[in-house]
Amino acid sequence: MTNVKCQISNEKCYSSLDMAQQNTFDVVSKVDMAEVKNAVNQAVKEITQRYDFKGTNSSINLDEKEHKLLLATASEFTLKSLNDVLQQKLIRRNISLKALSYGNVEPAAKDSVRQTVSLQQGIPIEKSREIVKYIKDSKLKVQASINGDFVRVAGKDRDTLQKVIALLKEKDFDIDMQFTNYRSQ
Repeated sequence: MTNVKCQISNEKCYSSLDMAQQNTFDVVSKVDMAEVKNAVNQAVKEITQRYDFKGTNSSINLDEKEHKLLLATASEFTLKSLNDVLQQKLIRRNISLKALSYGNVEPAAKDSVRQTVSLQQGIPIEKSREIVKYIKDSKLKVQASINGDFVRVAGKDRDTLQKVIALLKEKDFDIDMQFTNYRSQ
């Protein structure tokens, strides 16, 4: 049974089968903060137990609201070791290291050093433009649009959307990308 809608004037009647069905998905970049918190807790536990971190006053602090980590320790060498421990725990928790952006190493009190690590939440506008341009240059019949901190891709054919996802996975945009909200309208 077809759904037919008509207006009461001389306009053309159309059915819902005649209209093009749009399929969409979103390209997002989000970090699961619960997993990051678990990874930080595991890293802190390992740091307190390891002999090479004894007496270095090493710490990892997570600021969930600002999406930042603060690494603090006695020297740049132990900071590198601290960072390695953190990265191992993040990888084990399926958090991509592309989601981390490191700040400069800053000197702190009593000859110690600290470093701020930002966690990526959302796609930056420059990367969004790069993704949209890449999709448009592929000549596939889809529309890509920037919606705040994510990119929405719409097309008539699901197979074409799958090709777009494969293309985006092949190219390295230096950000952590997930493909969500795959739906038909």
